[in-house]
Amino acid sequence: MRGLTGDLPTMPLKDLVVYLGNRRATGSLKVERGEVRKQWVLRDGQVICASSNQHREYFGQFLITMGHLTEAQLEKAFSTQAQTRVFLGKVLVMTGVVPEATARSTLSHKFREMMLDAFHWREGEFTFEASDTAPEIAGLDIEVDLMDIHREGEFRETAWEAIRAVFPSGAVRLSVDERKLPERKPGSMDERIVQLIQDGLSIDGLARALHATDFFLYQRLYALYRLDAVKVSDEAPVPVTSAVVEEEKPEDTGVIGSESSSDEVLQAAQLFLDAGNVRDGEALARRAHEMSPTPRSAALVKAAQEKLLAELRRELMDATKVPALQVSPAHLKTLQLTAPERYLLSRVDGRRDIAAIVHVSPLQELEALKFFHGFVDMGLVKLTAR
Repeated sequence: MRGLTGDLPTMPLKDLVVYLGNRRATGSLKVERGEVRKQWVLRDGQVICASSNQHREYFGQFLITMGHLTEAQLEKAFSTQAQTRVFLGKVLVMTGVVPEATARSTLSHKFREMMLDAFHWREGEFTFEASDTAPEIAGLDIEVDLMDIHREGEFRETAWEAIRAVFPSGAVRLSVDERKLPERKPGSMDERIVQLIQDGLSIDGLARALHATDFFLYQRLYALYRLDAVKVSDEAPVPVTSAVVEEEKPEDTGVIGSESSSDEVLQAAQLFLDAGNVRDGEALARRAHEMSPTPRSAALVKAAQEKLLAELRRELMDATKVPALQVSPAHLKTLQLTAPERYLLSRVDGRRDIAAIVHVSPLQELEALKFFHGFVDMGLVKLTAR
């Protein structure tokens, strides 16, 4: 495909990502807004490398923010990198500072967060330079599908609605009820957040001091808000003191963040469920439980599945609506479908309603209904009046 150049007001990044993802594009995508510059290397619609000139989007900073690395460990890794010319991720893995699985998941997180952050840009320019082949990446081999990033961006729109209803602006200051805070480890994200709030920083100030991405910080603040531990302050803003300024300096050497990735996913799941996005909340709850099974994650999965089942029953099991195939059997054979999906589609005859099909299906009711919901979304099936 040919290269593209344009401005984000005309073609927002989220639309450009869909365009490139659907065409399984290979090349280099660059976006700029003022002095901020970001770049992603694409191969067949997958992000395989990303860079940014924002400190909070450096790979090492993501590891620090997520509690996997200290500033001192990062400085030592930089020294080793300068001597060996090996990519940072490989240095951290080879020296045993960070497990490979953690490095890979964090790098994938970096690719996503860099792009999702720019989804909200209302101004800026983009350039996509197409190429026949992508360069070989000497670091960790990571691929993140552009369409997955776009879907996650859509999920977050609902989450941001819930967040903004509580925290309408980054300029607001917060108050803390320490009696309702969860147990905190020294140097943890919660510990830092509480200290910075008490020092009088706004939410924007918190983000700068912690070098945290917006969604990472707001997600955690929302979780604390749900515990009644944090709320928007009614008091006048506290003047910024020298101590506060000191806190915003990047030379802090403590561990920032103690939340594991499974905890973050679990918090996001609760956020989506609270915002009424049951389908994506249930998916995130299951993902968190698979990553690290706990009684808390099991309880959230159960609650989410009960809500989703009730929602899908209301939407799909109306006896007056019957599913009808919208594509030919020959076309179905060309699609990459799982065995359960093919089984359910083979039972769609234009006469039986979904309840009747699910009743005789060997699949669990929720699983079958989720498949049918997907069929409708993809245009494979249409619900028609009996």
